[in-house]
Amino acid sequence: MSTEPACAAPAFPASFYRELADGSFESTSATAGPWSPKTQHAGPPSALVGRALERHAARAGSRIVRVTVELLRPVPVADLRVEVRTVRAGGRVELLEGELTADGEPVLLARAWRMVASPAATPSLRHSPPAPPKPAPQAARTMTGAHLDGYVSAMEWRFPDGHSFDSVGPGTVWARQRIPLVAGERDSPLTRALTLADSSWAVAFELDHHEGLVINTDITLALHRAPVGEWLCLRSETAASPAGSGLATGLMYDETGDCGRVLQTLLVTERRPG
Repeated sequence: MSTEPACAAPAFPASFYRELADGSFESTSATAGPWSPKTQHAGPPSALVGRALERHAARAGSRIVRVTVELLRPVPVADLRVEVRTVRAGGRVELLEGELTADGEPVLLARAWRMVASPAATPSLRHSPPAPPKPAPQAARTMTGAHLDGYVSAMEWRFPDGHSFDSVGPGTVWARQRIPLVAGERDSPLTRALTLADSSWAVAFELDHHEGLVINTDITLALHRAPVGEWLCLRSETAASPAGSGLATGLMYDETGDCGRVLQTLLVTERRPG
């Protein structure tokens, strides 16, 4: 990880996962999401599947351009197993599918398109507004009513203009991992992007998720180029309609400019009594 100074954070494990001898992965407490210490934030398991997808029958000159993650049920902080298969093989385009299981039960599915990289003569086209400058180091950010000693603390967050997770969106944040995805490994651009991508809808909070139930069912990350460096920025907003659902959309940047998009479908409903 980078040697750039970071503000103090609670003690946490040295990685999100540790690979076990049988090829499965031990989930550390750093994977725990803001809603419970027993269930994971979807960022680390999405990245764990992404790691397997990009390693599956990898070919020089090709790259993962889009990953869609389906969140079947809460991912427990427990041992996980990842399996990947090729759905469509091709010389220039391939469709891959990954599955994450806990105790033999599927908890997450993912599909990814892998394509040959565009030629050097391809024009550089970017129409998104630039991201704001990365703020200076900040005190640890909180989230009202959240479990903070897992994923939230294992990432470094920098919000502009005094904002936080409790600010009403649209929102913007710069973030990086304090720890690697898998112990003893260097993170890839894809896994870094996936580790952060599920946070897009939290940055975009505009619906009352304390009084009602607001939760995402999926994550789609599309990258028109590989992110550079460990710092990434999300600029996110929410759309919603009566008798409809919610939709969180985010622009993803690195320190050189925009690199992709994040799309998440939101269940918006009343909380059940009890």
